[in-house]
Amino acid sequence: MQKNYLSSLLFAVLAATSLAASAAETAKAAPAKAEVVQVAEAGKVNLNTADAPTLQRELSGIGEVKAQAIVAYREAHGSFASVDELLEVKGIGESILEKNRAKLSVN
Repeated sequence: MQKNYLSSLLFAVLAATSLAASAAETAKAAPAKAEVVQVAEAGKVNLNTADAPTLQRELSGIGEVKAQAIVAYREAHGSFASVDELLEVKGIGESILEKNRAKLSVN
């Protein structure tokens, strides 16, 4: 009887340790997943903080050259005051702005 009790106790301790280790690994990964969900929920690209690869990846009709032009414009002129100011960037016209207007923010 005592042998069964010790075996059960050892099993419980090992199981709890395994669960604790698994929970710790999940907790480490959780912030990255939460961040991705937050970006997906917001669905907006901030013209004042996004880097060129993000602009290229998230916006329609924006390739490497136009994404770099947006970043260069921001560095030369400061933060965008409105989404419409994107029209001041060389290579960005009304059609590109309208395709992406719902995805853009300046906050």
